[in-house]
Amino acid sequence: MAMIPKAIKLKNNKLPDKPGVYLMKDAAGDILYIGKATSLKHRVESYFTRPRDNRIQEMVSKISSIDYLEQPTAIEALFLEASLIKRHQPYYNVLEKDDKSFSYLVITKEQYPRPFVLRATDFNDSSAAAYKAVYGPFKSSRAVRASLDIIRKAIPWSTCIPPTSQKLRGTSGQKRHCFYASLKQCPGVCVGDISPRDYAKVIRDLMAFFDGKRKDIVRRYRKEMQAASKAQKYELAGEIKNRLYALEHVQDVSMLSKDDPPSPQKGASSFEFRDSGLFGRIEGYDISNISGTSATGSMVVFKHGTPVKGLYRKFKIRTVLGPDDYASLREVLRRRFRHSEHGWEWPDLILIDGGVGQVNTALEVIASLDAARMIPVIGLAKGPNRDKDELVIPPAFVALKDSLEKHKDILVHVRDESHRFAIAYHRKLRSKLK
Repeated sequence: MAMIPKAIKLKNNKLPDKPGVYLMKDAAGDILYIGKATSLKHRVESYFTRPRDNRIQEMVSKISSIDYLEQPTAIEALFLEASLIKRHQPYYNVLEKDDKSFSYLVITKEQYPRPFVLRATDFNDSSAAAYKAVYGPFKSSRAVRASLDIIRKAIPWSTCIPPTSQKLRGTSGQKRHCFYASLKQCPGVCVGDISPRDYAKVIRDLMAFFDGKRKDIVRRYRKEMQAASKAQKYELAGEIKNRLYALEHVQDVSMLSKDDPPSPQKGASSFEFRDSGLFGRIEGYDISNISGTSATGSMVVFKHGTPVKGLYRKFKIRTVLGPDDYASLREVLRRRFRHSEHGWEWPDLILIDGGVGQVNTALEVIASLDAARMIPVIGLAKGPNRDKDELVIPPAFVALKDSLEKHKDILVHVRDESHRFAIAYHRKLRSKLK
């Protein structure tokens, strides 16, 4: 507590090492700034211990008191922060709102409503009426997508189009469950397993969670589980029990957190890995270009440290003639990120099978994106004697080094999978030429 000036009044005279939202106020009691934190103690203290730009220094000089609201999880802190900012419009938060990298979470008005993350450039106040619910703005679209992915284990929402709508669009309709349905993270909208009325309850639960009503959902799930068990519907009772457990044990501390103060210094990395590991979405890329023919690229996806093969993608190189790994990688990444506009989830970390040249190529592509998101990019290359795997970490992400080294076995697995997948597709294409 010696880090915070004694003249500043602090709620309960202490800061908990827990997730929550902090409110910085001036001498008149007006809110200067609202922020979220995975650790209120570490986040708030950082304002008084680290060098900041002029705007933040100006804000800190005006702080007279600090209030905070503890939250059970970082996810709930994320959504509470957005709600409070929208309600109070603090001066230093409003200064940030012109930033085009901000995002919104919207719930569509459809027979089977779907959650989507929209960039600020694709949303304005007049379009809000077109959606069932709107949350935000958020500084980190990655954090919102990670939150959706985590809560999906407890509240299995869907972005699938129901079979009836597929037929109206001129397709034959989906006959198999989607990948997420196989994980019990989609209630089967894809094949018509759930009625619009029952799915509406799922969306209400999702909205209730984001409105800070998790305790209400937990109480209702317990009653539903007991009722199902009493009626000897044991399979249903088991499903509700699993969802209840996931809801009561939301593990979001392993997320890549982005607890930014206003106006971070340009080019500075604000990402950090928690000690519990690399549990975001890791995408691994490799180019296979043997003999300069039938060049291919691969994208593999790991979540929670394990491969998700249903999300793997392969690319046949279209625009590059001859053996040019850099140009091929550039094409693959550009094509991949075009798909983000159509629902592909954004990665938390990109791993390239290669060295400095390949990593710099990937960074150039990401820097050219309109969204200008800060995605950590690293490489994994063979050492000079090809007997040791060496991490290639750009200066902007050097703060991640310890965590990356600690979980190097996961990264090697990602690299090996991307290499295997690229080679397999390359061989398939070459066999067709024989």
